[in-house]
Amino acid sequence: MGELLRNSASFAIIANGFGLQFHSCSQSRDTVCFRFFNGSFNGGLPLKTHKRLVLKCRLNMVLVPVYEYVRFSPFPMNMPRMNLQFKSTKMGNRVKALNMTASFESKLDSSRNLPSTSSNGKDLVYDSKVHFLEERNEEELSRRILMLSRSNKVRSALELCKSMEFSGLKPDVHAYNSLLSCMLRNGLLDDALRTFEFMKNNKVITGHTYSIILKAIADTQGNDAALDMFAELERDSKLKKDFDMVVYNTVISICGRSNNWVETEGLWRRIQENGYIGTQVTYSLLISIFVRCNQCELAIDAYTEMIRNRVEPRDDTMHAMINACVKEEKRDLALSIFQKMLNDGLKPNLVACNALINSLGKGGEIKLAFKIYDIMISLGHKPDDFTWNSLLGALYRANRHADALHLFERIREQNELISLHLYNTALMSCQKLGSWDKALQLLWQMEGLGLSVSTTSYNLVIGACETARKPKVALQVYDHMIHQKCVPDTFTHLSLIRSCIWGSLWAEVEEILDGLPPNVSLCNAAIQGMSLRGKVESAKKLYFKMQKNGLKPDGKTRALMLQNLRKHRFKVKKLT
Repeated sequence: MGELLRNSASFAIIANGFGLQFHSCSQSRDTVCFRFFNGSFNGGLPLKTHKRLVLKCRLNMVLVPVYEYVRFSPFPMNMPRMNLQFKSTKMGNRVKALNMTASFESKLDSSRNLPSTSSNGKDLVYDSKVHFLEERNEEELSRRILMLSRSNKVRSALELCKSMEFSGLKPDVHAYNSLLSCMLRNGLLDDALRTFEFMKNNKVITGHTYSIILKAIADTQGNDAALDMFAELERDSKLKKDFDMVVYNTVISICGRSNNWVETEGLWRRIQENGYIGTQVTYSLLISIFVRCNQCELAIDAYTEMIRNRVEPRDDTMHAMINACVKEEKRDLALSIFQKMLNDGLKPNLVACNALINSLGKGGEIKLAFKIYDIMISLGHKPDDFTWNSLLGALYRANRHADALHLFERIREQNELISLHLYNTALMSCQKLGSWDKALQLLWQMEGLGLSVSTTSYNLVIGACETARKPKVALQVYDHMIHQKCVPDTFTHLSLIRSCIWGSLWAEVEEILDGLPPNVSLCNAAIQGMSLRGKVESAKKLYFKMQKNGLKPDGKTRALMLQNLRKHRFKVKKLT
């Protein structure tokens, strides 16, 4: 503190036409001693002395640091007015003392709309020092504000900015924007907002300024508050003229934080109405938001406009578009985007490749699906469960079940661990082919690997036995299923009943039905099977039991029973 008091002095001097020069000074807590002093006041008290002076000051406003040599230039005429009252007292033959009382009429809060208090309760304007600048180049001073702000020296940057304003100099908009960012990084939101209002009122503002403030509001007060602020700014036609695509991109990004696709679409339409052309960032944001919100048609529309405006899409945009096209079953467009990525030297990711393979497989384009698979391997991607399942599913839907099982064996050779889902897909092909022995083999492998075999897996194995007309094997699988404490469902019992009926295991059918609660699906299947196999009496008995339990037969069951009853009546009449 002693060093500080020895090397600096603090006083307030604001007057029209005032000039001051001195060479060295020393001071105590309340006094400043000048060894050489020259001064004059226009319309005031002329003063010229070469004697040693002691100046006592009471400060109301501005604190100015003074070092070993300070020179002040004249103030401009538009400076805030200051009333000075001087009282001189002679102290011996060598010392004259001046008591100075200064009152400052500030225009900062009223005319300049600058902050009077900071976010942390401190007075940034009055607490900050204002320097009387020897440098008068606005570009150089603006550059210094920019560098101070980037160095996160918020107080120094603010002091220099205020000093320029007091000297009638104007910082450029880049300096103001950098100062805003520095304030926000230091948590001075209120001060930043007041500075923003000053910039608005003085028309020292760009789209980047709006972007900085809107992001800050979204981060501190929420996305809705930022959108409300933007809507208020947008209603002002004068301010709206300052909007550019940087502002719109910022607002679209804020909408995307909460997946607000409705507001995003409305903003996109207003951009079109105002005659703006979106940038690469604009369309990337639009497509990303629409795809995340399952608005794939809007994503495709945005991509179409992007290509029409000759805006080159980024790789993440094209990845999102492939997924959007797949969901909308626009396979040709998806293939076109995929090919464009390859032509541009881009590398489609595994997700895009899988989505395209799955879409082509569902569309029956087996050759194309495997071609995309080959390209995926050439790009260095390693197939995952989704890849294999898409290819197996494509072969299954194309009724190429033998090829599906052959591919499964290749997968099993290349991978030590195979998921339960892939096993089930292979079992589906076994069921269609009636390959009960292969199905059993896969079932034992699943249990041997410690996989949690589901009811679905057992149902597929029993279904393969049903197709192969192996009812006894099906019953053995069913017993094993119960032993493994896997709970059978309706589909399990349906397949088992059908298998037993076609194997003429009537006792087993009745045993299964008696051991289960009344079920309309099981009764319908049993009655229909008995009727078709000539077990009319058993079917009638079960039919009446079904009605007694309050179960309603389906149309096929009623038709078969009516047909059997007519035949029975015709036989009775013929016998009589």
